[in-house]
Amino acid sequence: MATINIKPLADRVLVEPSAAEEKTAGGIIIPDTVKEKPQRGKVVAVGSGKKDEPITVKVGDTVLYGKYAGTEISVDGIDYLIMRESDIYAII
Repeated sequence: MATINIKPLADRVLVEPSAAEEKTAGGIIIPDTVKEKPQRGKVVAVGSGKKDEPITVKVGDTVLYGKYAGTEISVDGIDYLIMRESDIYAII
């Protein structure tokens, strides 16, 4: 993982989404046109939190988030999502 020069503000978290599934459990190859957006990713940067709400995730955590959570950004050809910590459902 490369060093990233983005520092999210307040309760925001920068997540690198996992790759979409290429095959089903039965071995059927999924075409690009029907692949679902991943809902899992790795935290690469976190903000400092709000005054009364510290950030509970940390860099390196693998998290589950909502299907339409966050805003997509691209830095140096790598796609990321920036979202509020409240958009994250769980650390796995």
